[in-house]
Amino acid sequence: MTFVLAALGFMALIILHELGHFVAAKAVGMRVERFSLFFPPLAFRWKGKGETEYAIGMIPLGGYVKISGMNPHEELPEEVQPRAYYRQKPWKRIVVILAGPLVNIVLAFAIFTVLILDGGVATNGASVVKVERNLPAMGALVPGDKIVAVDGKTGASDALAKRIATHACPGKPKPGCQAKVPVRLDIRRDGAVVHESVRPTYDPNFKKMRLGFISEPVFRPVGVAGAAQGSVRQMWQVTSLTVTRIAKIFDPVQRKQLHGVVGSYEIARQAVKLNLSAALFVLGLISLSLGIVNLFPFLPLDGGHVFWAVAEKVRGKAIPFSVMERAGFVGFALVILLAVIGFTNDLNTLSGPGFHLSR
Repeated sequence: MTFVLAALGFMALIILHELGHFVAAKAVGMRVERFSLFFPPLAFRWKGKGETEYAIGMIPLGGYVKISGMNPHEELPEEVQPRAYYRQKPWKRIVVILAGPLVNIVLAFAIFTVLILDGGVATNGASVVKVERNLPAMGALVPGDKIVAVDGKTGASDALAKRIATHACPGKPKPGCQAKVPVRLDIRRDGAVVHESVRPTYDPNFKKMRLGFISEPVFRPVGVAGAAQGSVRQMWQVTSLTVTRIAKIFDPVQRKQLHGVVGSYEIARQAVKLNLSAALFVLGLISLSLGIVNLFPFLPLDGGHVFWAVAEKVRGKAIPFSVMERAGFVGFALVILLAVIGFTNDLNTLSGPGFHLSR
């Protein structure tokens, strides 16, 4: 069931993205020939009351809206030519192209805002939910403990977890080896603060040092304005991380952090299995990432179309299509490279430690 729900979530993101292009194109008077979920060959197609054909493809890697005249050399009936894409003013083309990513970004904002409004914003500390057996945390932590500080340092849940992971084993890490220096935990329990010193062990499944507990952030309630601000902060963090990783694609460490559709789907599936809030959060992250990546200024991405429309506006006349085609080869090669790296990392992760929502 989780596989089906995750797939439906992905399809919803694709449909909403393409629906943004579709509605904007119709609004500015362009002729939309086809609205398709997934890529050809087409498995189903039907025509509504208007001029647009609706279809479902057999290759589940996205979707598309086919607008007449996306290629300026395309032969079109005379009555259609005034509504062709490249016959429109640059601002209209920009509106149509930006509508898709904008839908994804607005959707992510709405999801994060609702989740924060419901659960509050994260504060310093981490609340222990579960302690795993036969790992160092057993005996030092109990469910309900709030970890206030690690090694005397405060911070959000993720920051504390990263600090724990810095305690390394002597020499090369081996399964079950203990850290040379123990982690000092400041814990609030039953209204009092207690202190524990625990040595993390190396977990080969996670490929990092762990104490062996599952925690969740500590939240405080906020109003609509606070939820919106928290949503913007969350989106900025995701945007910065996404752009940094793609910009450092030739850095071996950063390159291993890139994941593709397979990894995103697996994380979404696990989130659906966990609970509704986790599923919505992951879908929000994927929606935001989809919007951000599509804004990169390379054809065939949406940002590439915007780039050349802006260039035409600045230049004052149309850019030769041959120039855009040559530039498009570079962008297409980059997109393929990102897809291959993401897919390879997904396979390596699935065949190795796997994807995990908990630490």
